[in-house]
Amino acid sequence: MSTAARRVIDISVANGPGQHVYPGDPEPRIESVRRIAQGDVCNLSLLHMGSHTGTHVDAPYHFLADGPRLGEVPLDRMVGPCIVADLRGRRAVDAAALASVTTAPGDILLCLTDNSARWAAPAFQRDFTFVTKDAADLLVEWGVYALGMDYLSIEEFGSPDFPVHHRLLGAGVFVIEGLDLRGVAPGRYDLVCLPLKFPDLDGAPARAVLLDG
Repeated sequence: MSTAARRVIDISVANGPGQHVYPGDPEPRIESVRRIAQGDVCNLSLLHMGSHTGTHVDAPYHFLADGPRLGEVPLDRMVGPCIVADLRGRRAVDAAALASVTTAPGDILLCLTDNSARWAAPAFQRDFTFVTKDAADLLVEWGVYALGMDYLSIEEFGSPDFPVHHRLLGAGVFVIEGLDLRGVAPGRYDLVCLPLKFPDLDGAPARAVLLDG
């Protein structure tokens, strides 16, 4: 079936002033450079934002000093068959929670948790659902290509050493964070999640969509 005949579901969060930002990360700012209303020939804006703002991807270099940078991550880690798993009602996504999830090697797993509802809150939520180390071990064993989470980190807030990031990124499992899965039905889709092309970076904001049908 052609892409044109498929439903496209946007699962990215909107970027701009006032959006949720992980504590310590830079707040996004937009500055006017040129404006037609002021007599300029076009409108042009200057964007200030961190590499892990909103919907974004983590290259291994984000946590591994010698890990691959964004330009070294194969695109099949960001584009391909995925499963949206309903994991709502849990404080954490652990190995036991994944017992009801069926994946195939090469799948991308997107976790639909209570986090998606947190995007409606006025500010960053520290009690978000996170992924545990035993779940990360299981995902590596299953051979998934990537893990996507519906808030700004897969890691428990306040973690001192980020073991889940180290386990997944160290094993070649790509990490996608900041997804908005409100209104998405659990099931199988194709994912397209393409970060801005900054080859030497530790990650970058991305536009993520699901293709259904």
